[in-house]
Amino acid sequence: MRVHQYIFGKDGGAEKFFVHLVGALARRGVEQTAVMRWNRRWREDVEVHAKVIQSNFRNLSIDRILLPMKVLSIAKRDKADAIISWSTRGARLMPDYKGGIKLSRLGDYPTHLGYFKNTDILVCNTPGIGDHVRKLGWTRGVEVISNFTDTTTVAPVSRASVNTPEGVPLVVTMGRFVKRKRFHLLIEAVAAVPDAYLWIVGDGEEREALEAVTREHKMEERVRFLGWQKDTRPYVAAADIFVMPSSHEPLGNVIFEAWAQNRAVISSRSEGPSWFMRDGDNGLLVDIDDVAGYTRAINQLIADPALAARLGENGRATLVGQFSEEAVANAYIDLFKRKP
Repeated sequence: MRVHQYIFGKDGGAEKFFVHLVGALARRGVEQTAVMRWNRRWREDVEVHAKVIQSNFRNLSIDRILLPMKVLSIAKRDKADAIISWSTRGARLMPDYKGGIKLSRLGDYPTHLGYFKNTDILVCNTPGIGDHVRKLGWTRGVEVISNFTDTTTVAPVSRASVNTPEGVPLVVTMGRFVKRKRFHLLIEAVAAVPDAYLWIVGDGEEREALEAVTREHKMEERVRFLGWQKDTRPYVAAADIFVMPSSHEPLGNVIFEAWAQNRAVISSRSEGPSWFMRDGDNGLLVDIDDVAGYTRAINQLIADPALAARLGENGRATLVGQFSEEAVANAYIDLFKRKP
């Protein structure tokens, strides 16, 4: 079976899942070609399992003209059984190819359907996205297939290596530094938790603003900006509590990664977490932008280690039972076998 994939994201949850999926499909004997941006930090992880073609596919570039012809020619040459585009930029590249199924994978809510003129089926990673595209007028196929993550537990990184004392409450979060991630509110919330430290894994255009918020709340001694990490698991494993404060989060891959390490999770009541999290059972849910609510939830888990342990265990059970590699990879392979 031959599958081509087009992805032009940078560094985030979708790209991390893409790498996981490429590996899962390769382990099941699927031959893959991936068209992706130049010099992504995760390229070498893809190259182990797939042939990689690099292009930025930007407007006003020669690739904007030549790449669509190239991918159609390669699909015909390889007799691709399926083509998957990721997000809207990848969907724009989708050729009018007749030899196999054409899928567009959506991890967020598109504003219109014009991106998907050559797509047979939209693969949505939550039911809410599926409902959204139908309301926009999509009449072709819709499938809901969620994400999975590596469930291997790892040893935590030493706190001393990140200039953090032993024995203090440690909160960890991660993601791209953009406003909707609401990391600035989490800094404010942790400032009201005595002795707690906060590790923020990631980077992005809001870094300077987040550093300013850290200074404003006099948190320079208790906040650590760790940058992008190739393997985030040891940092998550070092946490007492993981918090995902986004105002808009279609799924929430980082929650899965925290659950994989048996960490207790606090999340905003954004779209994705509201679908798969049960407040008080496998995590704690806080209203969007409720800074005091995050502070209360963090203090609650610090004061009740048994509750934190139970939430971590139940979260991992949800991950393994509902979002396993086997179930997700097999669902994609079943789709690849369909003929348009």
